[in-house]
Order: sequence, then C-alpha cells, then structure tokens
Amino acid sequence: MSEFNGLVSKGADSNVSPFAFSDMLLFLILIHVLTSLSLQFFAVIFTTCFLKFYLYPMSKIKSAFFCNNCGYESTKWLGKCPSCNTWNSFVEEIIDKGNNKEQSWKEYHPEKKSAKVIALQDVVSSEEKRIITKDTELNRVLGGGIVCGSIVLVAGEPGIGKSTLFLQDALMMQSLTILYISGEESEHQIKMRADRLKISNENFYLLTETGLQTIFSEIKKLKPELVIVDSIQTLQSSLIDSGAGSVSQIRECAAEFQRFAKETNTPVFLIGHITKDGTIAGPKILEHMVDTVLQFEGDRHYAYRILRTLKNRFGSTAELGIYEMTGEGMRIVSNPSEILITQREEQLSGTAISATLEGMRPLLIEVQSLVTQSVYGTPQRTVSGFDLRRLQLLLAVLEKRGGFLFGTKDVFVNIAGGLKIEDPSIDLSVIVALLSSYEDAPVPHNICFAGEIGLNGEIRAVNRIEQRIAEAEKLGFEKIIVSKYNKKSFNPKNFKIEIVAFNQVQEVYQHLF
Repeated sequence: MSEFNGLVSKGADSNVSPFAFSDMLLFLILIHVLTSLSLQFFAVIFTTCFLKFYLYPMSKIKSAFFCNNCGYESTKWLGKCPSCNTWNSFVEEIIDKGNNKEQSWKEYHPEKKSAKVIALQDVVSSEEKRIITKDTELNRVLGGGIVCGSIVLVAGEPGIGKSTLFLQDALMMQSLTILYISGEESEHQIKMRADRLKISNENFYLLTETGLQTIFSEIKKLKPELVIVDSIQTLQSSLIDSGAGSVSQIRECAAEFQRFAKETNTPVFLIGHITKDGTIAGPKILEHMVDTVLQFEGDRHYAYRILRTLKNRFGSTAELGIYEMTGEGMRIVSNPSEILITQREEQLSGTAISATLEGMRPLLIEVQSLVTQSVYGTPQRTVSGFDLRRLQLLLAVLEKRGGFLFGTKDVFVNIAGGLKIEDPSIDLSVIVALLSSYEDAPVPHNICFAGEIGLNGEIRAVNRIEQRIAEAEKLGFEKIIVSKYNKKSFNPKNFKIEIVAFNQVQEVYQHLF
C-alpha cells in the first residue's frame, strides 16, 4: 500500500505495507470487539490516537512547485510568482521532506565553536587570509586573491572558456592540494586539456562524480585546500528526489558546499550555466548564498575574454580582468589598452579614443561610429557595447544645442574589442566620433577624450582624471581633451602630455573641425 488519505509518502512505501497486512487486521478486530461490547467511547478514543500517532506522521508531501526565476516554493501551481512577479514560471518537482535525512557534510574539525551572542565592540577585526594566485587578473577581480572559506560562483556561456581558465589556474597553484570535481567531462577529456596547457601539478586531483554524498565522502578523505565544481547544475543530492539542475537540487547542493566552505575554511569555486537571456541559471537565491559572483563573457568570434565581478563581499564590484584565448589556454592581457585601440596608419573618419575606467583600471578604448542618410521611413539607431538610450540622449543634445540634423540619419555606434562600457566619461568621445562621421573628417590619431555630456551641451567633470591622463601619456598620446571643471583635480606640470580643457561641445567641434 503506497497511498493513504490522498497523500503519497516515501516513508509510506516501507511503513504502510507491513501494517496493511498485519496491524490493520488486528486494529479492525479490536475495534469490532470494543463496539460489540458497547464500548463505543473507548473505540473512538483508540481510533483517534491510532490515526494521530501512527498513520498521520507517515503521510508526507513529496511534490512541490518552484519558481524557476527566484526559487519561491508553493504547494500548488501559481500563474504569477508572489515573490518576483514572474508569470508562468512555476514547475512541479518531486521532493522528500522526511525527518530521517542526514546532512551530507559533517564537520571533520573537532574544534568547532558553539554560537553565542557577542557585542560588536568585542569582535576582533582582522584582514581576510587570502590565497594569492599566479593569475593576476583573477586576483584583481576577487579583490586581491582568493579568500579562505569563501564560495565563488562563476557563470558564462557554453564554450566561452570557464573550464579552461580555472583548470589552468588550478594547475598553476602547485603549493595547494586542489580537488577538481567534474560532472560534465571524463578524466580523459580533462587530461587532454591539461596536456594542451602544458602544466603539471602533483597536488591536483580529479573526481568525475555527480552524487553529492559520494563527493563529500571523497572530500573527507582528501581534505583539499581548494575545491572547484564544474558545474553546480550537474550535481544531485540523494536527499532530494528531483532531477539534477532543478531549483531544489541547485539550492540543496549549493547550501551543502556553503556549509563545507564556512566550517572548514576551504575556498570553493562553483562553475554555473547561464540562460538564453544571459542571466545565471537556477534560482536567484543561488547568487545570494555565495560570497562572490563572477561573469565570464566575450564574443566567441573574438579572441578576448572578460572576467567581470558582479558581486563581491571582500572587494570592489567594478573590477575587470581581460584574457586572450590561445591554443595553449588563457593568456593574461597585462595592458588591455593596446589591444582595444586599432593600430592603423591611415586616418579614418568616425573614430575617437576615450580614456575610461573599469574598476580601478584605466583603459583606452576606441569608439567607432557611422552616420549615413536614412533610406527608410524610420532612421535606425544601432549600438554595440553602448547604451542605446544614452546614444539617443547624445543625439538630442547635438540636434538641440548644435543644430546638427541627425533626425534623418542612420546612426551606428560600436565599442571596439567587444567591450560593454557603462562609464559616462566616454560621452565626449561618442560625440566626437558622431561629428567626425557626420562631417566625414577624421580626428587626429594622437588625441583622446574624457568627459561626460550634460543636457545643455556642457562637458562635465569625471572622476580620477589623473589616472586617465597618465594612461594616455603612457600609450604615447600627445593631447587629451577634458572638462574645465576637472582643472582643480590635477596639476598639468606633472604630465608631459598636452591637456586641453573645454566647457561646451561647440568648443570641441570648433577646435577639431
């Protein structure tokens, strides 16, 4: 008997069946005897106690509905999620809420402190202990190195190079005992990639397993100093009856690794998938559980990859790491400004160089634009790596304050190198590139720009102007155009590059064209 009282229970498969053949018969005989002896009161009492203490505890829910977007749990299907307001996001999953579960991870360190209330002023503050890797770009995006006991989520498109990057970094950390858990590839495939990287490490261990309980049993034996999981969507806990990759499985597996990382002070990297719209696959709670979220992005048609920080409890969230995909793995790009600027001899219209910042790193990027006469009814506005609404704002400023007729023109703007820039300091270079293409007059290749454009056509000041000027001077530029409001932020005598300051866009136009 696998069903009782309309509810299905996993525990009922083992407990109800023997009861149905022996105890049920004895129960009915006893009730019949009590009733025949006119002891209905005792029969009712006995039946109530029997149902409460024997049958009802065995009836447990096995299925529930989860929101694919945020992981909200419901006992019934809902059209709209009450947590994130997403429509048609609920799916049914088979779960097990039995009380006989055992935790997958148990602390193997005996010196575990019990929790107690403590005053904030009594807490001794200290710097986080970090593991400094040989990958300077990874150290940068993590805020200075891998924090011991942290759990890091790394997401990116398939084939972008996530597994290659972290296999390469793990092989280079030869002083640590590292466990690489793969649920997608076999040992031979990982060995072939390691041979291609031409890096050997005697302290690097592989485990191709998807069962969470088996993984932790091997972790207890090896006691690694760093764990890399590729990927979290392939793992499956036997305590949850749903399939791998479901909301409940991802949440349970991530929670177990979180407890393991905090209790043993061992850093854990979780490599994850992304959805078709570019967001991290799985419930949103997964990003809240981890300490750091890294996004590995880039166009597969380009050789360059970008490691971006989306969340970091131990450092800045605006850092950027740049790699180049080669046949022997990921090459660290120490000076990205050189690769983001096209090296050409002839001067072409529609291009301008901007001095921007990504986190603490100054970058010089090339802004490309194309302005043509529209042959269709509605002019096109196409951007790549730049905000479309920001472009429409800049075009409105040029039409209103400068008198340029862009309303009948098709406008295309591209950030060279496949970067996505959100720094408003590139506004001035976008304006100059648009005017250069509009007038079909090239901008001198030895000039770069840094400034934000206001709605009145004024050039607004940008932060950390000295670092931008120093980067332009290092790359051999002879002149940089900035805002007049930035004059108090730097001393021109400290730089050899010519610094020109303007207040309005019209002044820049008259100076260049």
